[in-house]
Amino acid sequence: MTDTIAPPVAAARLVDGTAAPRGGTARPLDGPALGRRLAATAHALHGLGIRAGDRVLVQGDNSIDYVVTLLALMRLDTSLVPLDHRLSAADAAAAARQARARWLVTAADRTTTGFAGIPDHRVVHYPHLAPVPPAADAPQHTPAPEPVAPGADPLAAWFRRPDALVLWSSGTTGRPKGIVKPGHAVLDNSLRTIQAMGYRADDVLAPLLPFSHQYGLSVILLWWLARCTLLVTPYQRLDAAVGQAAAHGATAVDAAPSTYHSLLGVVRRRPEVRAGLAGVRIWGVGGAPLPAPLAEAFRTTMGRPLLDGYGLTELGNVALATPDSPHGCGRPLPGVRLRVLRPDGTVAAPGELGGIEVRSPGLMAGYLHEDGSLRPVDPDAWYPTADLGRVDADGTVRVVGRNQAVHRLGFTLYPESLERRAESCGRPVKVLAVADQRRGSALHFVVADPEGGAPLTWRRRLAEHLAEYEQPNVVHVVDHFPLTANGKPDTRALRAQLGLGS
Repeated sequence: MTDTIAPPVAAARLVDGTAAPRGGTARPLDGPALGRRLAATAHALHGLGIRAGDRVLVQGDNSIDYVVTLLALMRLDTSLVPLDHRLSAADAAAAARQARARWLVTAADRTTTGFAGIPDHRVVHYPHLAPVPPAADAPQHTPAPEPVAPGADPLAAWFRRPDALVLWSSGTTGRPKGIVKPGHAVLDNSLRTIQAMGYRADDVLAPLLPFSHQYGLSVILLWWLARCTLLVTPYQRLDAAVGQAAAHGATAVDAAPSTYHSLLGVVRRRPEVRAGLAGVRIWGVGGAPLPAPLAEAFRTTMGRPLLDGYGLTELGNVALATPDSPHGCGRPLPGVRLRVLRPDGTVAAPGELGGIEVRSPGLMAGYLHEDGSLRPVDPDAWYPTADLGRVDADGTVRVVGRNQAVHRLGFTLYPESLERRAESCGRPVKVLAVADQRRGSALHFVVADPEGGAPLTWRRRLAEHLAEYEQPNVVHVVDHFPLTANGKPDTRALRAQLGLGS
């Protein structure tokens, strides 16, 4: 895969849909205006003392200013640590310590103080960057950032940085891990994704995702490299976000399954929205397994399929369903290899369930130790994903979920595999295993039913989709599953809600 980057500034367009009224439009920031805004922001950050190689925490909700500030920090060749703006102060401080961050760039109010280890004079508040003297410990007499030559990409140096990104795992199965991504891996994976999905300069991307997480951040990079239009939507106010997507002629939408559940509700309440979204050719979904009932309901309602994807923060995108091949999670990206192994380590036959391993140029550099040092991974080795899935005879990848086997009544069962089949009952289902001395494990099936159906009713509906030895010991009914900040069902919170322990 070539690392040549076509110059994006002249064509990339950035549109603010967060402040405009429903259905209204906002003036785009594009071409020379985008280039000037990016250069001015980089110059202001440099004037405050931020230098190439500095590790910078970035916190803020989706906005034009967030995107421009992120790109400006990339232009300065810093090592970026995006953090969710809803993260607790204690968790954010822990991330700052482990990442050895020197700076915090935040959209928070100026009364906010820095984290432990980051003094107040290295806390930068955007979007209104004031031209202030550089920090006392900043290099003196350092020239301003070099102007970018016509036709060159301002992010070229950042794409060569060995620690371009420090991202955090979702934490749904344990404490979040710091993941260091080199710029060349991020660039390579983005270019392969553009090739597979067929993004074009006339596309309008309208992600319904937080930019501080892997999925949302990847859309920013796809926009930048594909030289198309990025619409920043008020994704947490779905009615308004959908209205903006329709008003601006969105052609590609990305969201988590939980958001698509809500989007279908918006379309049913406001049928005119469906017509406004008729131009969307890519409905991308990721971040959590796609329930079959949701996929079917979406295709029926919207007339197009949800295009599922499989990826990990450690690897970037691995396999993607495309408009031309919308089944399962599609095929692996060009140049990415995937295999499925049986428990004995032999390669599984087509269609056979097993553990997924991947080899990809998009692999991380490694994990952060608690002291901030890097635990590298072998770039030439197969990466064990801890996920369970299969590959069909035609190469289509189908991912079930985490490869977490439990033993029950002499059988080896996979809770997430049970969930995929149980969802044929018409509702999202989570299967929680609880240690049981007599059975090995007891299986608690949790059905998300906003209508509050009786557990006995759902037990009967579930029974027809499961073998006798797979039947639930207990059925719980909840209105909805608690979600993590990036839209995944929060298993730990659900266990606590039901009093099942960890």
